[in-house]
Amino acid sequence: MTTPSPRPEHDAPAVPTVRRGDLRYPGLTRGQNQRWVSRPDHVHLPTTTGEVVAAVGHAVRNGSRLTVRSGGHCYEEFVDRPDVDVIVDMTQMNAVTYDEDREAFMVEAGASLGDVYDTLLKRWGVTLPGGSCYPVCAGGHVPGGGYGALSREHGLISDHLHGVEVVVVDGDGTARPVVATREEDDPNRELWWAHTGGGGGNFGVVTRYWFRSPRAESGCTPDAALPAPPASVWIHRSEWSWDDMTRERFGALLRNYGSWLEENSFPESPYTGLFARLELAPQPVGSFHLVVQMDADRPDAERLLDDFRAAVNEGVGVEPTVTEHRKLPWLHAAGWRGMWFSSPTERYKYKSSYHRRGFTESQIDAFYTRLTDTEYDQPPFAVSIASFGGRVNALEPADTANPHRDSVMLLLWGTTWNDPAEDDTHLRWHQEFYRAVYADTGGVPVPNRDTDGCFVNYCDIDLNDPELNTSGVPWYRLYYKENYRRLQEAKGTWDPGDVFHHGQSVALP
Repeated sequence: MTTPSPRPEHDAPAVPTVRRGDLRYPGLTRGQNQRWVSRPDHVHLPTTTGEVVAAVGHAVRNGSRLTVRSGGHCYEEFVDRPDVDVIVDMTQMNAVTYDEDREAFMVEAGASLGDVYDTLLKRWGVTLPGGSCYPVCAGGHVPGGGYGALSREHGLISDHLHGVEVVVVDGDGTARPVVATREEDDPNRELWWAHTGGGGGNFGVVTRYWFRSPRAESGCTPDAALPAPPASVWIHRSEWSWDDMTRERFGALLRNYGSWLEENSFPESPYTGLFARLELAPQPVGSFHLVVQMDADRPDAERLLDDFRAAVNEGVGVEPTVTEHRKLPWLHAAGWRGMWFSSPTERYKYKSSYHRRGFTESQIDAFYTRLTDTEYDQPPFAVSIASFGGRVNALEPADTANPHRDSVMLLLWGTTWNDPAEDDTHLRWHQEFYRAVYADTGGVPVPNRDTDGCFVNYCDIDLNDPELNTSGVPWYRLYYKENYRRLQEAKGTWDPGDVFHHGQSVALP
């Protein structure tokens, strides 16, 4: 696409805009990860789709490097970059309403998950099975195929996506809004499909989503258009002291957890209402813990929860300490800090891995060896092993852009720190730990009998590095597997000029 000469400043679009010197500028030129800071000429704060079209069109006409932010939780340097000229910040588009014409719930890209859950439940008694971190916004969460504590019961949030409005840029540089739905006769259907797991920042600027479950019939009332959450849930937290933990005990615990998930993650399992995270922390922390949420609407819910806990600890030889066990209304439990953490003041690095089966012996050994490395005294490090599967695994890999439809665990590897001088220390240790666990497959969880690649919403630029990923499997196959070629075709149709690109964006075909 030919880039015209820059136009004068007075040609700026009539969109709420923050520039250098404005007291708001420092807070709008970085997201949550303090490693990434930008110096754009403009930060646009649109309130309507028309303003997004104006902002994008202006940036393209002026040959400006454009990025987009919703909640600001991108783990890598894909939004706040040294070369970015314009950021479109979507946080002022945050409405959550019911669209009578489309018979679907409309959620704007800047709506936070906390506001979405609160509004859907209080007004209509329904919900979406999205993430546990309340400040995350719909903009980036949905197109990556976001998951959360209700996903084993109801699937991914993107499994309920009925339609999406995207501001795209044609080959001649024209910015325009396009609505794409999952209807079979929709000529724009591939654009909808690309947003069911294809990741953000690839095809255009998402302004609005419409949600209606595939099971919901045409003409249904709002309270039947999406699933209802449980009236209440059991929440549980227990912890094991590292002082009591030997290599043998630790190995038994990880084997139990993985085996239980293998056996109880099919779509019709009586345990789809149970979501758990085994949070492994280094020995210097003193302990590691298990958190659980269980749908309490089942009459046998507490027994199922107790049986799960017993199965995880069978043969370990030491009982964990229960630090919390109670029943709460679902809305209150959805904000339980035991299930999420979010700090806007730290530097951090995250990685991910899907597992189709429990851990291998070499993986368990690597976990124990690295976690008991007392030379690395870094309490804010954790490997969060989330239960997966259930209704997520009811779909086929090509039904949506997210292809990970037979996994039983999803791991989030994270560490945080504050001092920029410590970047290399923490990054290196984190990278070496991850590579040690997946040493048998080139340092990454390649799609095979045991593992199944990585989660695009937990983006990790290390996957591009041939020194850290020696598997021969490229990053895009780890994220998208066989769906990547189809995503490239969508890219060629909807972003032929590659206006929307970053370090792991879908490439033109």
